[in-house]
Amino acid sequence: MGLRDFTLSDVIERNAQLHGDRLAFVADGERVSHRDYALRVARLAAGLAGIGLVAGDRVAVLAQNCLAYVDLYGAAARLGVILVPVNWRLSAEEIAYVITDTTPKAIVAGAEYLPIIDGARARLPFVERYFSLGAASGVFGAFADLARSGAAGTPAAEIASDSGFVIIHTAAVGGRPRGALLSHAGLLAANLQLALSWNLSAQDVHLGVLPLFHASGLGLLLAVQQAGGATVVLPRFDPQAVLQAIGAEKVSVFAEFPPMLGTLLDTAAKDGGDLASLRHLTGLDTPDTIKRFESVCPSARFWTAYGQSEVSGVVTLAPFRDKPGSAGKPTLLNRVCVVDDLDRPLAVGESGEIVVRGPMVFNGYWNCDADNTFTFRNGWHHTGDMGRFDDDGYLWYGGRTPAKELIKPGGENVYPAEVEKALLEHPGIAEAVVFGVPDAQWGEAIKAVCVCRPGQTVAAAELIEFVGARIARFKRPKHVVFCAALPKTPQGLPDRARVKQEFANG
Repeated sequence: MGLRDFTLSDVIERNAQLHGDRLAFVADGERVSHRDYALRVARLAAGLAGIGLVAGDRVAVLAQNCLAYVDLYGAAARLGVILVPVNWRLSAEEIAYVITDTTPKAIVAGAEYLPIIDGARARLPFVERYFSLGAASGVFGAFADLARSGAAGTPAAEIASDSGFVIIHTAAVGGRPRGALLSHAGLLAANLQLALSWNLSAQDVHLGVLPLFHASGLGLLLAVQQAGGATVVLPRFDPQAVLQAIGAEKVSVFAEFPPMLGTLLDTAAKDGGDLASLRHLTGLDTPDTIKRFESVCPSARFWTAYGQSEVSGVVTLAPFRDKPGSAGKPTLLNRVCVVDDLDRPLAVGESGEIVVRGPMVFNGYWNCDADNTFTFRNGWHHTGDMGRFDDDGYLWYGGRTPAKELIKPGGENVYPAEVEKALLEHPGIAEAVVFGVPDAQWGEAIKAVCVCRPGQTVAAAELIEFVGARIARFKRPKHVVFCAALPKTPQGLPDRARVKQEFANG
């Protein structure tokens, strides 16, 4: 660590010094101050070091939100190891792939996920230690024993601020997810921008309901932590639990994905609930739901934004009401541009690929040198998203580039390629094209247009369940239609644009 380095571990130590007695986390029935959190993190980091982990090693975690998860993030920052949070909504095969992709030396799993990890152990010869967040079981030691075995006086590791901190696997462009390596510096820059835009302080309380394997769930927790505030950690979204937490802890900020906000408003209207403490919300939601939220919480703001895991958070941001439908304006620490196929900047109003430059850009995809060369070409991070700027400097999102078309059911990222790959594994399917369609509940739903092999007949329900048995169930098509043949390009490939045009409403 150099003279000018500052890491997420320094945030924890700074908070212990300046806000020691203030609340840092509420989770699992415990209330932890910033001073106590620093001690918990130091002990756990020492315990991890005691089993041979050093800076740069990876630790995978497969669990729902809990205090131990938060401790593990802090200990990773202190020790310099890289955390690999695994999406528990993935299938067992996808979970095994994410773990083998990053070769962690240790795996930490919630009790409900031990069978998945145990079933994959033959494929994980690089894993040296397994831990359970519950009681010890078989090869799984008790994670709680790690913290008890560590000495709080062990010094923090000397690491640079641009060192990797977390690998978040993004949706699969070519059928397999890629791990985006986010640095301490990138996340700290994201935190500062949000803290400034929302005037975050030690008085703020964040509702940590988005999963900690998600960049949004982690990012807002870190931003409020850097401001000296607190986070109420919930294992998953439950409207009654959320209402109770908002009223009891005076929650001021949180991020959501549909249908969370609509469900919360429905529950509050039915059962009653105090939402008056809310100041700022962000997420993906419909104008009607946002309007309902504004009528219930007139002093709060709903913020619109554009971002992705690869940029450590959001790079455009603005209150929704400033310009409804836009993705906001570029934030203070980023250059955001729209370019043509030759990376030439486009004029106001012209649509092209969104590219980003600045300290929030990730370190690269894990073990994907060719992808990194392509993504970072000409000194910009190429997002794979389309957009345009208007005369006032607001970005208008225009969907994905043809190579990276993305579907977002309920805030999750799904690439058509991974669903199409699963569909084509069915012996009765010859061709398939997958795309997103509007959905009132989830924002967007997955639709598949399929061609059966000669002499074969496949029921839509059967095909949906077939896909759900191979990849995460949230990636299953909600709608399946069949046709005799797909429209083709001159090269003989499925013409995706024509498929969408012909079958979007059919």
